[in-house]
Amino acid sequence: MPDTTCHMSISLDGFVAGPDQSREHPLGRRGHDLHRWHLGDERATAADATANDRLMRARGAYVMGRNMFGPVRGPWDEDWRGWWGAEPPYHAPVFVLTHHAHDPIALQGGTTFHFVTDGFDAAYAQAREAAGDRGVDIAGGASTVRQALAADVIDELTLDIAPVLLGTGERLFDGATTFGYEPVEVLHSPLATHVRYRRAG
Repeated sequence: MPDTTCHMSISLDGFVAGPDQSREHPLGRRGHDLHRWHLGDERATAADATANDRLMRARGAYVMGRNMFGPVRGPWDEDWRGWWGAEPPYHAPVFVLTHHAHDPIALQGGTTFHFVTDGFDAAYAQAREAAGDRGVDIAGGASTVRQALAADVIDELTLDIAPVLLGTGERLFDGATTFGYEPVEVLHSPLATHVRYRRAG
């Protein structure tokens, strides 16, 4: 069975997005600081490039939360098509968790956003079927990853730990009481420590 993966940048104090996410600040205030390792900072190293290659590797399908898809809340009252422009980086079906139905949005490069109103389990089942033997990635944000961890579907979890303290925002492990993974690879640079975990045992 192909792996289900998840790859998240995270602060030292456990946040994957800063506070006050908005159209102007999609990652929240100072959330961008978590991603400097792959967004062109001149101090990025070969370790960051290796981690970026893993982040961008092709997957068969993705699951993400509506907050990651965009800033629109409540009913769909505008023609929002995602943060990524005409050709998003996914090149595969993306299943977006939402409480409000929406027709699929097909964009260039093979990305189609499908909107799922029946919860995480339904979105994950659809992603598994669509992915075939290419595997599923849990793209984020924090709430969606927490649901995936609670459902025990993630086989490989990579955390890019930035030397940043955000103090508040979206915390990844809120409510978690166990961590059933063990580290299998660690890479580091001045911008992040990249830890790849596999399911323990």
